[in-house]
Amino acid sequence: MATSDLETRQVTIPIQMRATADDNSEPVIEGYALKYDKPSEILGGFVRFREHIAPGALSNTDMSNVVATINHDQNQVLGRSGVNLTLTPDKVGLKFSVKPTDTTFARDLIANIKAGVINQCSFAFTVADNDDAQEWQESTRDGVDYERTIRQIDHLYDVSVVTTPAYPDTEATVGQRSIDMVKRMQTDHEKEAIQQERKKMLRDLKRQILLDSLEGGD
Repeated sequence: MATSDLETRQVTIPIQMRATADDNSEPVIEGYALKYDKPSEILGGFVRFREHIAPGALSNTDMSNVVATINHDQNQVLGRSGVNLTLTPDKVGLKFSVKPTDTTFARDLIANIKAGVINQCSFAFTVADNDDAQEWQESTRDGVDYERTIRQIDHLYDVSVVTTPAYPDTEATVGQRSIDMVKRMQTDHEKEAIQQERKKMLRDLKRQILLDSLEGGD
């Protein structure tokens, strides 16, 4: 995986705390890392766009080695898939549940979640490397250049509890393949516009020649 293809998204879906059913009643953090067909805010960067993840985008996703972190910090790991992190794709999206290890930063996080100070999550992923994995269409919305649909997530890298606002421009990274795809679209649009302009100029020229010939005949 090229680093330039890794994408991160913050989501507005609140996370929750509950206690385990065993005698220890250990705290569990759970929620949805992503939901299908949930439009994002307007994202920025190389273009202004809105996106949503299509149902089924997780059908072939590699989730074999996912970590749960705080603010995507690999030094603050709460859990790992197959150990104490459970990832469950369903018809809504991707549900996660992690029973944090007993560390100082985990205890601080739990206190902040219980107090409602921290209540959002994020995920890091890559889009599959094929033309069907995503679709970009020109948008009709004011202030939005494109509408993006993600159809195939190739790999999920982490699920993270975050303190930043949902979907800020600075937190929305887009993979290089996606940028290249949009640039190709823009180039194709420019070529089409140039071609249409040439056709119009040719029509105008032919019309003028016809008018000149008629006037000459008079």
